[in-house]
Amino acid sequence: MNNPPLTNLDADEKKKGFPYLHFFLFLITLLSTLIAGALQQGVNLLDNPLMIWKGIPFSFTLLMILGAHEFGHYFMSRKHNIDVTLPYFIPAPSFIGTFGAFIKMKSPIMDRRILLDIGAAGPLAGMCVTIPVLLAGLWLSEIRYETVDSGINLGSSILFSGMNWMVHGFLPDDVNLILHPIAFSGWIGLLVTCLNLLPVGQLDGGHVAYAVIGPKQRVVAKVIIAALVVVGISGWIGWLIWAGILYVMGLNHPPVVYDWIPLDRKRKVIGWLTLSVFVMTFTPVPF
Repeated sequence: MNNPPLTNLDADEKKKGFPYLHFFLFLITLLSTLIAGALQQGVNLLDNPLMIWKGIPFSFTLLMILGAHEFGHYFMSRKHNIDVTLPYFIPAPSFIGTFGAFIKMKSPIMDRRILLDIGAAGPLAGMCVTIPVLLAGLWLSEIRYETVDSGINLGSSILFSGMNWMVHGFLPDDVNLILHPIAFSGWIGLLVTCLNLLPVGQLDGGHVAYAVIGPKQRVVAKVIIAALVVVGISGWIGWLIWAGILYVMGLNHPPVVYDWIPLDRKRKVIGWLTLSVFVMTFTPVPF
């Protein structure tokens, strides 16, 4: 039996060889998230470096969420014969050990159907991992009735509150939910999804919004930036920083090559569903 002919992308992939940079960045990010997870558990790594294994529950589940998101984009891009890189994971000296991950598309998006498929694939794939991770983590989390002085106070989104109710039922205001590291990685997954789905510029949400409503996306982007400023002044100052970053990066999404080709009904439903995930994961005051 003859093998099928290689596509241009397959041939290019063979020429590239082993992705050393991607692999190295992943290993460093694995290490940085392991360190972050161990520190969250109160481990003094200077005195007990071998106790870094305590960071495994947080690190592994967070990387699963980030990996699912980026590989969702990657495989959908490959399906549409878009030249795209493997994910670049970004290690960081932060309390979660990473600034996330990203891919680079090296060829233009031809129409809104492809734009919608690629833009929605990442967040939806990420949510497919985030939801079971968060449910498992909430089940492992601890409820305390006494005052807790240490730790970080985390905000809640519609989706997080609903999932917490599914696991623990109604909790009074004076009860503290101490998140298990797996639950914390799931909470981070919801926040990352929310940030990516802001319908601004060339974020995932910008891709999806432009695919669904076309040039009207720029109006939505301006409204979102104004809303972030208001929420940043009245709640979490981080939204002000995000509004500034997004304004500098650009609010409008560039047109695709064949901009006049409309979305089919199925893709419109997927697009609106994806944008509704942004609403359900938005946390007015994350920290």
